[in-house]
Amino acid sequence: MKPLRIVLVMIEPPLPFGNAASRWFYVLLKGLVERGHDVTAFATCSKSEEIEATYKLFPAPKYNVRCFSHPVRSGLKSKFNTLLEPYSFMFSLELKVELKKALENGFDILHLEQLWCGWLGQNHISRSLVNVHHLIWIDLEHIRPKTWTHWFERKWMIRAERLLVKKYHFFRSCSPRLGPEMLKFNPSAEITTVPVGLDLTQYEYISDLKRNQAPLVSVIGSMGWYPTQSAAIRFLKVLWPRIKAEMPEAKGQIVGWKAREALKDYLNNPDVNILENVPDIRPYFENTSVLLYAPERGSGMKIKIMEAMAFGVPVVTTSEGTEGLPAKDGVHAFIAEDDDSLVKKTVRLLRDMKLQNQLRENARGLIDSHCSPEVTLNSIEKIYSQILERNSK
Repeated sequence: MKPLRIVLVMIEPPLPFGNAASRWFYVLLKGLVERGHDVTAFATCSKSEEIEATYKLFPAPKYNVRCFSHPVRSGLKSKFNTLLEPYSFMFSLELKVELKKALENGFDILHLEQLWCGWLGQNHISRSLVNVHHLIWIDLEHIRPKTWTHWFERKWMIRAERLLVKKYHFFRSCSPRLGPEMLKFNPSAEITTVPVGLDLTQYEYISDLKRNQAPLVSVIGSMGWYPTQSAAIRFLKVLWPRIKAEMPEAKGQIVGWKAREALKDYLNNPDVNILENVPDIRPYFENTSVLLYAPERGSGMKIKIMEAMAFGVPVVTTSEGTEGLPAKDGVHAFIAEDDDSLVKKTVRLLRDMKLQNQLRENARGLIDSHCSPEVTLNSIEKIYSQILERNSK
């Protein structure tokens, strides 16, 4: 398609191994610029070192990227603004001013990555594309709040999600599950499903020589996200004791952001190593025999499952874990819902290296065919064309 003027807003910096969403932001920004589009990108950042890394990875003048630190919050006004617009605390006044200037200079598409960026585009809805990665109202549907404060916070977040869904017209959802849910609150919305893209040049396939030959089962992912935390707790409380009974020689590990803090009640298990905030995740995939990721609930695509498949680590998971992927049980992963089946399939994989290799090779091929930058960016450009066509009428 012809080059477009795109203003892109991201809630994380576009780094290939930053936050889970950052993987996709990296693919998106890099790919759009390589395709000749004029992209002005804005990113909120919680870590100063990630700002430096972003500018180094996306140098000017080839890239026009502007990173803004999360503002320091204090006082009643800040609390009131957060109450009115949940998660808007990420967007500093400086970011809002610079974004307004960029939009006033002219643009074709305002691309808002993740629903909370919707607070920034309300004056340009007809030319905005909002990407929805997951929905809190699905993730926490069956969770009973422990306190009145938790009840209120959840109710307010869900209300804000639905309010933003009602405001916009053009959406990209990362999995087919999200579209029908959004249509319940905005029946006129135009929603296109496009999977999260991964740049496989960043994921060297782990050879047999580098794989750990000892049976090691892992749960990997940020414990700040409910699906991953629920998968880790299910592993520790239910699945791991039964796996250990079947294979006494097996070891376990849990790796993720704030893992020891979130799982503080489970730190004394001598056969499970719990590690948090590690600087490089690849070594932990390399020493993993099987990734066992079985969330109780959680919408959207699970980046750590995608990364395991990209690296060549066999996966055992639930249908929640493979959401957004056309994965087949016994072909690309072992997929089951109940504890008995999850345990049996994990043990079976641990005992069969040939089967591990079959699954991991097929899974790598699935990620390559379904989530490559070419496939996902082609679909994004089609949505841009759709938006421009609607606006020309």
